[in-house]
Amino acid sequence: MPADPATIAFYEQQAPHYTLSFGQAPSPHLDAFLDRLAPGARVLELGCGGGRDAARIIERGFDLDATDGTAAMVRKANERFDVGARQMRFDELDAVAQYDAVWANACLLHAAWADLPGIVTAIHRALRPGGWHYACYKLGDGEGRDLLGRLHNFPKAEWLVDLYQQAGFAIEDRCEYAGQAADGTQRDWLALTVRIAP
Repeated sequence: MPADPATIAFYEQQAPHYTLSFGQAPSPHLDAFLDRLAPGARVLELGCGGGRDAARIIERGFDLDATDGTAAMVRKANERFDVGARQMRFDELDAVAQYDAVWANACLLHAAWADLPGIVTAIHRALRPGGWHYACYKLGDGEGRDLLGRLHNFPKAEWLVDLYQQAGFAIEDRCEYAGQAADGTQRDWLALTVRIAP
């Protein structure tokens, strides 16, 4: 299923705000994830947004393919950091064994509930043997919209863990933490670092 039109429209309109107001520090989870990878590993980034994590991945010497489903975010990432980002929605991922890692920070949470299993399967298929994947999600009781109108899947933690295991991933690390969302609400989050067998 294509990306939610209202969510895409939100990010198209808000791209300048998001790339300026959130600062340019990379995700606090990024370096620990990159430390797991071999030097020069090929990394796919889903939902690169304004490019802050993409810039760090390149700075660390990795071979990056940065993508985002929103044209305005792709433009901002390339304007600010020259990361070579390209436009691609989650449902357009059709790579087979092309990447050593897939980094998806705070983006897969916008996938529709019904689409998430297929997306996780596509990520697994895109990875080479031994490949790594990171994603984080806002937890909740099922699909809905936040106060800004953006679609979220809002899964439960154990449902997510089961989903990744059923797709063939081993859970290497899981971290639940509290965080404030862009709409001002406080939610629990789950960050998962997973791997497929070497």
